Amino acid sequence: MSLVARQLEENGICTVILGSAKDIVEYCGVPRLLFLDFPLGNPSGRPYDPTSQREIISDAFDLLATATAARTTVQTLHVWDDASAWKDNFMRVDASNIEELREMGEQRKRAQAAAKGAIQASGS
Repeated sequence: MSLVARQLEENGICTVILGSAKDIVEYCGVPRLLFLDFPLGNPSGRPYDPTSQREIISDAFDLLATATAARTTVQTLHVWDDASAWKDNFMRVDASNIEELREMGEQRKRAQAAAKGAIQASGS
């Protein structure tokens, strides 16, 4: 998305990136970044929390309207519910969950294979 934003900006369309990977997004050189210190995959707020999502989108529009310099980064004041715990546990694999994660991976592979087989069967 960072590279798309740069291309849009070069063609006169203003953009704001909402992101959680600050170092990566800033490295790509986006004009405006609203940084959320949230787990990856949640760039517009917590799931099922439309109030905070609206506030975050409002923050993005405010950034669009007020940024005066290139490569402006603003960190939202919103915090994940368990601000410290999610970082300690995000994508954690250890003895306590490795078998469960392995089984989830196998289930995902089976579901993908079944979906692929269904698509191939419908195309025949």
